[in-house]
Amino acid sequence: MEAPVCLCGSREFATLFTYHAPPAGEVRFDFGQAPYFRRVLRCENCGHFLSVHEIDMQALYGGHYVDATYGADGLKRAFDRIVALPEARSDNIGRVARVSEFGSRHFGKMLSAGVAPKVLDVGSGLCVFLYLLRKLTGWTCTALDPDPRAAVHARDVAGVNGVCADFMQASELGRFDLIAFNKVLEHVKDPVAMLKLSRAFLEPGGVVYIELPDGEAAAREGSGREEFFIDHHHVFSSRSIRILARDAQFEVLEVESLREPSGKFTLRAFVTARDGSAAR
Repeated sequence: MEAPVCLCGSREFATLFTYHAPPAGEVRFDFGQAPYFRRVLRCENCGHFLSVHEIDMQALYGGHYVDATYGADGLKRAFDRIVALPEARSDNIGRVARVSEFGSRHFGKMLSAGVAPKVLDVGSGLCVFLYLLRKLTGWTCTALDPDPRAAVHARDVAGVNGVCADFMQASELGRFDLIAFNKVLEHVKDPVAMLKLSRAFLEPGGVVYIELPDGEAAAREGSGREEFFIDHHHVFSSRSIRILARDAQFEVLEVESLREPSGKFTLRAFVTARDGSAAR
């Protein structure tokens, strides 16, 4: 196995956790006959966390992720269940409130002129976020997901524009005022490349909203935390989320850590391209 390298460039790691079997609560993915063995490493320089293993996860998001997580026909049932959650138990209601509050300030001139910001949610999944955002704000929302069932679900159930595509290969998405990566970048091996690509789809003055698992907070509660489950290649620290933004040529406007109603430890940030950060 090639020696791991952190986002910050360091090769100095400490082994935080070692797993010989899936921890309780982790979705059971079908990896064939491969033995389950992996480690979570913590960077000695910036506190970033890497999941290191030799399990082939290449095809995970082509459809297996939806099947394993929601069941073959479970998108609508899961959507209905989450939409029905009371405010005090809903991560999405808090997420929408945060994005709406930030948008009311950042897009103030647009909104005053009666122009609705255009939003792209990358890796939209159940599309609860965009459903609630459109319902609350009336903004123009587009959901992008590599699974065709998720794109159909976005259109037919959530009532937003649904696009089935691999974001890293998409070329004609248009331009957006806000691009959201809600718990997405931790699932890819090169989150810098994915975040950097979003610049091509941002309107001048646009922003990217990022949510990532907070490894520093989760590590204090032990190896069973979902932030360290196998589908997360990366788990972030307060330093490494800023390194991610910097290396993707973004400027951090706001960043915060929180524990969501679901219990997830989360880092969330608003960033803007270094050459186009002025609010409109």
